[in-house]
Amino acid sequence: MKRYWEIDALRGLMLVLMTFTHLPTRFTDPLGQPFGFVSAAEGFVLLSAFVAGLVYTRISDSRGVDAMRRAFWQRALKVYLAQAATLLFLFTIITRVGLRIDQPAVKNLLSFYLAHPLEGFGYSLLLVYEPALLDILPMYIFFMLMSPWVLAFALRHGWTGVMAASAALWGLAQFGFSEWLYGLAVHHLHMPVPFREMGAFNAFAWQFLWFAGLWMGASRHAPDAEPFRFPKWLVALAVGAALYGLWWRHHGINGQAPFGGDEEMNLLFDKWQLGPLRIFNLVVLGIVTVRFGPALMRRLPRLHALEAMGSASLPVFCAHLVAVLLVLAFYGDNQTARPWWGDVLLLAVVFAGLYGVARVALWCGERRRARIGYRDTGAIDSSV
Repeated sequence: MKRYWEIDALRGLMLVLMTFTHLPTRFTDPLGQPFGFVSAAEGFVLLSAFVAGLVYTRISDSRGVDAMRRAFWQRALKVYLAQAATLLFLFTIITRVGLRIDQPAVKNLLSFYLAHPLEGFGYSLLLVYEPALLDILPMYIFFMLMSPWVLAFALRHGWTGVMAASAALWGLAQFGFSEWLYGLAVHHLHMPVPFREMGAFNAFAWQFLWFAGLWMGASRHAPDAEPFRFPKWLVALAVGAALYGLWWRHHGINGQAPFGGDEEMNLLFDKWQLGPLRIFNLVVLGIVTVRFGPALMRRLPRLHALEAMGSASLPVFCAHLVAVLLVLAFYGDNQTARPWWGDVLLLAVVFAGLYGVARVALWCGERRRARIGYRDTGAIDSSV
């Protein structure tokens, strides 16, 4: 299967931006949402879904729907094991260090677990309790488990019904669908986990972004598939809107809060609910990227470090979480805890470590494929 190095490089860039955002340094605010009111998380989810649509549609065509389902489930299991390993690191090493030095950032991060360790540990393995920073992989697992059924239906009946249902679910999520389901779970199952401890991402909203990416990837699977093209007037409008969003983000008086203290208006750009204006900002950035990105990539040198990190996205993502948790445990969440040269040194060490993790993961993958035969293993490993 053709490897899209441009997508690997873009996913690597998203991982770099996530690291800048999550590590508490002087670079956190300037590099948070650098292109407008859209974060690296949206780009990473959309790109991962796009690659998944390409990869798993190919498996369905070549080996059948059952093989495609097994591939999705195997990948979901791998992501789950990565989540479980990260949780174990958090509940042991980070908890011990944080309590030993009385670190408020760790205590705040683990408030429910520290108050209810058995329930916290059990419900975290059930992907119900999701501490901050560890709430994106459970959402991925949810998407990976749903995707084989959705993809099989769409390949047979078309994407119109799928995307209409996905958009309807996104709309319900904007009006409290998750909270309503949580209330039912508490009433009938007596679940002790508070709603705020179940992850910041509203998966019922974010599924729209995932399935949109899955649809775009599946539509690009055919060898004769035409590239995405947009009319000139739409490109011009997208460029204008993208530039305005960029200016507003960096020169508006409220920084990353577009409407300052107006919480109701800020919901239109809300990250966790995937607000409508945030989707609009993402769409116009996507149009600009598709229109001008290929020409730009032909003129730039290939960024092999970003490609490597994007190709090994799962181990690199987990390694970035380990780095962020260690910094929180030892330094707290104060962005000015170190001098500027200390932040530069810290970031250099972290990014060198992430690149090293990527190279080791890719080397292990190559050895495994050489041992068992290529088949679709490499393509599956690149999907998330």
